[in-house]
Amino acid sequence: MEQIGAEDTMGLSSNPKNPLHQPSKSRLGGFRTMPFIIVNEVFERISSLGLMPNMILYLMRGYNMKAVDGSNVLFIWSAVTHALAIFGAFLSDAYLGRFRVIALGSFSSLTGMILLWFTAVIPGMKPRPCEQFKDDCNPATPAQLAVLFSSFGLISIGAGCIRPCSMAFGADQLDKENPDSERILDSFFNWYYASSAMSTVISLTIIVYIQDHLGWNFGFGVPAILMFFSALMFLFGSSLYVKEKPSSSLFTGFVQVPFVAFKNRHLNPPCDSDEYYRHSHDKKLAPTNQLRWLNRACMIRDPGRDLSSDGSDPNSWSICSVEQVESLKTLLRLIPMWSTGIMILVSMGQTSFTTLQANTMDRYLTPNFKIPAASFAVSTVVVLMIWIPIYDIVLVPILARYTGCPRGLSMKFRMGIGLVLSCVAMAVGAITESVRRRIANEQGLDEQPAATLNMSAMWLLPQFILFGFAEAFSAIGQIEFYYSQFSKSMSSIAVALFTVGIAGSNLVGSLLVNVVNSVTSKGGKESWLSSNLNKGHLDYYYWLITILCLINIIYFLVCCWSYGPFEDEKPGISAEGEANIEYRALPSS
Repeated sequence: MEQIGAEDTMGLSSNPKNPLHQPSKSRLGGFRTMPFIIVNEVFERISSLGLMPNMILYLMRGYNMKAVDGSNVLFIWSAVTHALAIFGAFLSDAYLGRFRVIALGSFSSLTGMILLWFTAVIPGMKPRPCEQFKDDCNPATPAQLAVLFSSFGLISIGAGCIRPCSMAFGADQLDKENPDSERILDSFFNWYYASSAMSTVISLTIIVYIQDHLGWNFGFGVPAILMFFSALMFLFGSSLYVKEKPSSSLFTGFVQVPFVAFKNRHLNPPCDSDEYYRHSHDKKLAPTNQLRWLNRACMIRDPGRDLSSDGSDPNSWSICSVEQVESLKTLLRLIPMWSTGIMILVSMGQTSFTTLQANTMDRYLTPNFKIPAASFAVSTVVVLMIWIPIYDIVLVPILARYTGCPRGLSMKFRMGIGLVLSCVAMAVGAITESVRRRIANEQGLDEQPAATLNMSAMWLLPQFILFGFAEAFSAIGQIEFYYSQFSKSMSSIAVALFTVGIAGSNLVGSLLVNVVNSVTSKGGKESWLSSNLNKGHLDYYYWLITILCLINIIYFLVCCWSYGPFEDEKPGISAEGEANIEYRALPSS
């Protein structure tokens, strides 16, 4: 804390010997701006993440939705939120700048949470109260659903604007000419990640507890208040921020390459590498033979027309650089490997159903303390927080001696372990649900879905713990793999790919729920995903996902074989070549 306190006074001291203290108080940026940025991100996360775990219960009890419909809504909401993160990054990099995008996101999230709070406190915004699991309950009107979905949409826009930009905006505040800037940046990242982890824990415990014990009025009111302070804190620091102007976006370059290649489709790629345009002056840098049709995008057809006489960058909609072309090739080559990570995210995204399971089980930790049904998912986060430093500090040096890999285990091996563990976790979940359903039948609770079983909800912990280890191996391995394949200028795409994977997994999850419900409810049969878990077969649904995970493991092995060795490989640009390349500014949002 002393270190942070010292760095927080950056720009307020006249000590010339300490590079962290500058003589001018009017200087913008510095570590003094970090509390405003981190508090904005943390409060936004606590507010929005605290809404998701219990939302399935709110939709079923407050809006008379069935379990299938409610889970579909949440799958789509999550998909939209993660997809908008890509849009927010693009918007900040290419048009508005990070400050404006974060401010816009803060206002949007605040508006959405206030609107959601209104649905809880104003009776007319929800259908009439009805005994749960009855078939004659009045559904929500289109106007009521419009208000609810509008609040979801505004919250998604806010998260999509704040989360991809906060870390990059914090990095903008540091003086890049300061010799200690790298250490300060590391300190900021450490605090940023630690606060993000803690905000997730708080949202899954305290916020969920408030919703369970004080009701939705307080449960939605507290996140709205936190979001108000989040926006207020960010705006308080406005006069201190370094506000970088938007420049260009890497996503635009990905569109430009196929566009220009299509324009030049009638031309044959030249044999001489000098006839390709490069940002750098490295003559050895030439387009690879993979996806050769894209090489037409960087062909110099007419030097007088295509290249600028003053040495400035030419119009990218007329000619692209070799670096741009190879970056797109790298991305396209990674898509099959990227797709292998979707199924593990689908298996981990079944939190709506696990919340419903926990809601029917004995959740008393002590005679006077009852664990909220949605809080069991926090065990996954706790496993991550404990396992990652143990693996990084203790196991990596030991494993590196035997494997010869600096990371202990190769990225490919870690990704595979994660897939296997997620498959095991789903099988454990299926067995647990089978036992839960059997006990419900033995106790004669088939027609009493709201009754509490004589079975401890702690039996749900093994699958959550396994998911924590699966995410630690697979998710981190994936991101590290993306970083190893992309050039340094494209490092932001590593996180973007993972974000798109989460969005895609939610869409796949929604499709899977719809198909299973439609097929298993034919002929008037009880759906596997019935709102009455005691009559449905959620265990069969979990076994289906387990089988799909097994198929995905085979698919992963095929993709690994097809991709070839990829440790520390950067296709298209050698490490030596990359060191000599001056890339244009690319997004870090």
